Amino acid sequence: MEPTHRQVQTNGIRLHIAEQGTGYPVIFCHGFPHGWSVWRRQLRALAAAGYHAIAPDLRGYGRTEAPEGLEATTNEAVAGDLLGLLDDIGAEHAVFVGLDFGAQLVWELSLRAPERVAAVFVLNNPYAPRPPKPPSAFWTRAAERHFLHLSYFQTPGVADAELAARPREFLARVYYSLSGDFHYLDTWKNPPGIGYLDALPQAPALPWSWLSEAEFDAQVTEFERTGFTGGLNWYRALDRNWELTAELPTTVPVPAYFLYGENDPDMEGFSGRDPLATLRANVPDLRAVEKIPGAGHLVQWERTEAVNEFLTRHLKALDPANS
Repeated sequence: MEPTHRQVQTNGIRLHIAEQGTGYPVIFCHGFPHGWSVWRRQLRALAAAGYHAIAPDLRGYGRTEAPEGLEATTNEAVAGDLLGLLDDIGAEHAVFVGLDFGAQLVWELSLRAPERVAAVFVLNNPYAPRPPKPPSAFWTRAAERHFLHLSYFQTPGVADAELAARPREFLARVYYSLSGDFHYLDTWKNPPGIGYLDALPQAPALPWSWLSEAEFDAQVTEFERTGFTGGLNWYRALDRNWELTAELPTTVPVPAYFLYGENDPDMEGFSGRDPLATLRANVPDLRAVEKIPGAGHLVQWERTEAVNEFLTRHLKALDPANS
């Protein structure tokens, strides 16, 4: 069976979703540069396990609308899309799964609307409380010493043009560099002032052991059509997200499950000195922390069976429909 697709009118936009199965809803939130289909294998597995698995193209991606302006790509705005999705399917609450920007989104959603979040399952991006300074205060100094994509992406039009001109090459390079087959932080050995493609390694020819040509082509086709601005705007909203979270709680009030790749670059270079200690200190109902040996950032592709087993095992124990 394949997922079905439809448009949901929510929070002032048309949100494209792929959905599969029936039962309690589990909603998957992707990151950059991905779309709904990065979760295709998980939709199949959870539908077979008796869940209603849903993967939206988040705001600015794929077949979902991409409103203009900084406020349109904040976590607050996208959280509104997800709450509207719950209303559309008639669900009081759901389990949310997130990776990359999707992880930051579901952590924040649990702070904004805990009554609508039965639990969060997060891959590779651990929770940390709001820092004392906006994110740009930390990356600006680092970007003076070496190339850093967080800084490079901030100027509208620059990365947009570079990546849109060579989408297939960019996606191959960035997916490979983020995987456990490469050490992503080696991109920091490059000087500032260069483009992202110059900082990324050459990727081996597809298919890879963990990614088929068809799955890769699905991502390429969407970004060839849309370009990358919708996703890059999420980076440009990071400081605004920081401003909008000043009054939110600092600890996560819902059950949480965390799975990470042993070689994930976010765990190594972007989540503080001891990300697991910070996670445990600020997520009181943290029910599982598990590591996947050898995996990198794209664990749902790299170690599909392990990710699916983690999700189905803990969902069964959680029993969210009856909790």
